[in-house]
Amino acid sequence: MNRRRPNLLVAKLVEVRSHHEHANIEEELRRLILSGGAPPGTVIPPGEVADAFRVSPIPVREALKTLVGEGLVVHQRNSGYRVSSLSTDELKEIYFVRGVLEQAALAQAVDRASEADIAAARGCHEQLVTATKWGDGKSFHDVSRQFHMCLTAPCAMPRLLSMFESTWNLTEPFQIMRSVSSATQELLNDDHAALLDGFTARDVSAVLDVANTHHARLETAGRLGLPPE
Repeated sequence: MNRRRPNLLVAKLVEVRSHHEHANIEEELRRLILSGGAPPGTVIPPGEVADAFRVSPIPVREALKTLVGEGLVVHQRNSGYRVSSLSTDELKEIYFVRGVLEQAALAQAVDRASEADIAAARGCHEQLVTATKWGDGKSFHDVSRQFHMCLTAPCAMPRLLSMFESTWNLTEPFQIMRSVSSATQELLNDDHAALLDGFTARDVSAVLDVANTHHARLETAGRLGLPPE
C-alpha cells in the first residue's frame, strides 16, 4: 500500500505549531512563503493546515483569502490553493512597478535621511560584502532587501513604502538573490556602494541614476532565476 507523501508546507507548519502554541495562521503562512520555505506552485491544503494548527478550516480559509489578495497565493476551482508562480512577463511587470515605487521613495528619502539612517544602510552594505566573500547566498538575499529598505524608509511615506514592500514580496518566494553568481553579487555590491555614496552625499540625481542601473541588473538576475516555463 502506497503512503501519501506528506505536504512539505504542512510539515513545516506542524513544526512551528509544536514550538509556538499560539502561532498566527496568516503570519506563519506568509513567513513561510516569503522565506522560500514553500516554493512557487506548492499546494496549500486548507484541511491539513487546519489540522496542523488544531483549528477548523474556517480561519485557514480566511488567512488564505488575505494572502490571495496580497498576490502570494492563488486559488483555482479545480486545483485549490497554491503558492503563486510568475511568468517572465509577470516578473518584468513587477520589477517595473517596483522600480517606479523605489525611485519615488528614494527621491524623497535622500534629503530626509538622518545620520542614523545612513549608518544603518552602511551596516547593511558591509554585511553584503561579507556575505559575498563567504558565499552566503541566504544572507546576501536577506540583507539586500534590508539595504533597499534602509534607503527608502527615510521618505516617511507609509503608503508608498507599503506598496513598495508588497511588490517586493511578490518575488520573495523565488529567493532569486540566493542563487546569483558571486560575480553578479560583486556587481550588485558595486551598485550598492555607489548608492550609499550618493545617499551619504545627499545627491538625489546620482542616487536615482545608480538605482536605475541597479534595477535593470536586478531584473536580469530575476529572469535568470525563474524556473523554466
